[in-house]
Amino acid sequence: MVNAAQQRQGVAKTHVLIIVQNLPVPLDRRVWLECQALVARGYEVSVICPKGPGDPGRQQLGGVRIYKYRPAPQARGVLGYLLEFVYCWIRTALLANKVWRDRPFAIMQACNPPDTYWLLARIWKRRGVEFVFDQHDLNPELFLSRFGAPTSLSGRAQLAALRWLEKQTYATADKVISTNESYRKVAITRGGMAPADVTVVRSGPDTSVMRPVRPHDVVSDKGRRHTLVYLGIMGPQDGVDTVLEVMEELVHRRGRSDVDAVLMGFGDCLEDLKRRCTELGLDDVVTFTGRAGSALIAQHLSAATIGLCPDLKTPLNDVSTMNKTMEYMAYALPSVSFDLVETRVSAEDAALFVPSGDVAAFTDAVESLLDDPELRVELALRARERAAKVLDWGPQSAAYVQVYDSMCAIGEAPAAVDGFEYVDLDDPDALRQFVLTRGPAVT
Repeated sequence: MVNAAQQRQGVAKTHVLIIVQNLPVPLDRRVWLECQALVARGYEVSVICPKGPGDPGRQQLGGVRIYKYRPAPQARGVLGYLLEFVYCWIRTALLANKVWRDRPFAIMQACNPPDTYWLLARIWKRRGVEFVFDQHDLNPELFLSRFGAPTSLSGRAQLAALRWLEKQTYATADKVISTNESYRKVAITRGGMAPADVTVVRSGPDTSVMRPVRPHDVVSDKGRRHTLVYLGIMGPQDGVDTVLEVMEELVHRRGRSDVDAVLMGFGDCLEDLKRRCTELGLDDVVTFTGRAGSALIAQHLSAATIGLCPDLKTPLNDVSTMNKTMEYMAYALPSVSFDLVETRVSAEDAALFVPSGDVAAFTDAVESLLDDPELRVELALRARERAAKVLDWGPQSAAYVQVYDSMCAIGEAPAAVDGFEYVDLDDPDALRQFVLTRGPAVT
């Protein structure tokens, strides 16, 4: 727990340091929403992350102090990833010292991947800093999804190392934040965490901001066409090549001239996807935007006809919450997805699901939506309603902040004001007992 002086001073004096390696902030929308939730509650927040293109080394945005370092070169192979992790760890450790000199922090939050910052957390625990593990990915499952079950000694060693790193992270964490119930189950069963120390905070969209807008005409110069849209990372496990296969089937084999596609995002496979797009003769009907800011996302998701979720059923994808699914829903966009456990939890009946890997069925589902405006409207309305009422960031934000409040004794009875002790209004039994003490004793 934070020290007694901090408890007396209240939440406004509690400084939180958040570490994220795989994306800059505020581009990482989940982390940025977390930062804003803490700031709104009165916490001081600092972030350490890599730079994006054109980013300065130091920023202050929305009440958050952001410390950035030059990103590592793109990793290739095992040695490349190892060097990347070591480089980022060292740069983060140096910046953590700088943050501490500017203002000591009471809690450190690390967002994975990778599962390497437990060691940094253990170093800072010597100064009384607590550690929150915000688990965005299951890295052993990520390995299995990319490479399959290892058969070589090297592959088995790599998987064992990932499992060991994850185990150390759980062992170091005071609290774990999981993106869904599947991840929470892993933290409790495989990670040995106490259920009370694992909180689900879904990556829900802020539907007051993520909502349909009337698109500008300049979004597309290709005339009145249906637009299929993909938003997200483009890595080996994300299945974005399926989007190109669907477009080839619709345009070249089924002869549709009324459809194009926009792919927003970046990742290890982006250049390969662009080359494949050219090979398939789809350059006239497929647009790659690269990194997309909030304004561009709003325009394209508002103008699109269908959102695509091409993630295959893998050990990781099946139990992961796909942000793009919920973001499509926030923009009242019907979607087509391969059938994944957690994607069904997110979308329920607001999307069409097909068997994993069945590109023909995926294309059929897309075409059924293209040709049935009433079905599109029905799914769109369901999607927006569910996004706003069930998946919205508001309730998730409250759950997230409560993790920190519990660590800082916020919500517990303050010690005293003007010599009086407050009654704990959050404890029904304590409040009941207090009421019974008023007036004559109850017999």
